[in-house]
Amino acid sequence: MVAGLLMFAGALATPVASVAQTAAAETAARATVRADQPGAQIHRDVFGQFMEHLGTGIYGGIWVGERSSIPNIRGYRRDVVEALRAIEVPMVRWPGGCFADEYHWRDGIGPRARRPVKVNTNWGGVNEDNSFGTHEFMGFAELIGARTYVSANVGSGTPAETSQWVEYLTAPRDSTMLARERAENGHPEPWTVNYLGIGNELWGCGGNMRAEYASDLTNRFITFAKAGRDHGPMLKIASGPSDANYEWTETMMRLSAKHIDGLALHFYTRPRDAVWEDKGAALGFPEREWATTIEHTLQMDEYVTKHSAIMDRYDPEKRVMLAVDEWGTWYDPAPGSNPGFLQQQNSLRDAMVAALNIHIFSRHAERVKMAAIAQMVNVLQAMLLTDGPRMVRTPTYWVFDLYKPWQGATSLPVTLESPWYHRDEVAVPAISVSAVRDRTGAVHVALVNVDPNRAHPISVDLQGLQAQAASGRIITAAAMDAHNSFDAPEVVQPAAFDGASLSGSTLSATLPAKSIVVLKLQ
Repeated sequence: MVAGLLMFAGALATPVASVAQTAAAETAARATVRADQPGAQIHRDVFGQFMEHLGTGIYGGIWVGERSSIPNIRGYRRDVVEALRAIEVPMVRWPGGCFADEYHWRDGIGPRARRPVKVNTNWGGVNEDNSFGTHEFMGFAELIGARTYVSANVGSGTPAETSQWVEYLTAPRDSTMLARERAENGHPEPWTVNYLGIGNELWGCGGNMRAEYASDLTNRFITFAKAGRDHGPMLKIASGPSDANYEWTETMMRLSAKHIDGLALHFYTRPRDAVWEDKGAALGFPEREWATTIEHTLQMDEYVTKHSAIMDRYDPEKRVMLAVDEWGTWYDPAPGSNPGFLQQQNSLRDAMVAALNIHIFSRHAERVKMAAIAQMVNVLQAMLLTDGPRMVRTPTYWVFDLYKPWQGATSLPVTLESPWYHRDEVAVPAISVSAVRDRTGAVHVALVNVDPNRAHPISVDLQGLQAQAASGRIITAAAMDAHNSFDAPEVVQPAAFDGASLSGSTLSATLPAKSIVVLKLQ
């Protein structure tokens, strides 16, 4: 709102009352929602999740085994399954991550007592007993009602190994030797693999490759990865760029666009992004690091925009999706934890990051058709935290609960004039707005105020929409690092919000400091 700032600067010589009125106007935001000009559909899989053999993300977090004293469903934690069902997780990515390019699928099938024990060289140097493998993953996805994204081993594997894994997963009953082996291991019918990842971070832990070599290898693996008869589409996702590596996107699209269905983008939000080893703490941080975290996560819009522009040159029809299959916050490890377990708390700040990313993905729904937050349980920006028999829902979990109407909805264009939030050298828009028409025809509007100090009024012009009432929920808290712990699990959770009103086609509300409000218009 540059004009507003100039007006304020020019009013300094006016009487105090006028200055006060101008200052109040400065804090207001104005938006327009075009319900009469619907945009692209937001694919449900944009709300996907990522689970890797990393720390207690799977073992203890999802899988405890049938003999555990922790209540379970065939070995899967009952509390975790029920919590994930409640937020309607649409898709899950597995087994990695860096772990994927050292994973050999045959280690994870057959009787668990006979599966080989190996060392997880990527994450913590702990033993991996392979008790959670192909059957366990596919069973978990089935249990929570999610589609499947299987990451193939390109870095240390072969096209033949991936081809055989796909055959084991998808070949019709009794059709091949691998299909019969699958039946002997307890699952006669084929599974559905919705996405096949062709390696992970081939520029880094997946093999430290050049983009040209990675493209050739991608094309080779795809050629031989063939789903079983009558399986339906199995979309192939190439290992794409990290952050601003536009050269990687250029090369992959130039050499592989006609073979792939998606290109993966990875980007992690960090309060301190100058040195990878110094990311900042998850709790007890200063306000400056609240501000830099917001600033850093807003870079996602820049990266998605620029990578999409490169993809447009090779794929103007937007057939190839941009799959943001690793995103979220990454802080220094929790004090006292194994640094290789990537264990961190999850606060109101993380909820802000989640909401802002959802808004960005929704604005780019024509290209971003799948995403996966990292990660599902106990690792990085998790939905859930567990400790023995205890489980807690994080603020990020509650954001995904608030935004369930966005799954499969139609995005509605939004224009916005926002006041600015300033802290030290950081200046970011204080307000973010997203709007959708859900699958039932109802319109939902999300309003985020990232300013941790000030409430901001907002007026929204609803064009092409007649609404009589607005109701919804809010996530906020007193402290920037407010979080849910095992001893206090309900510090940050949604509450009813009755501060919105409608007058004709104008929606008005005052957004409390550091708040996320999602409204349904009726």
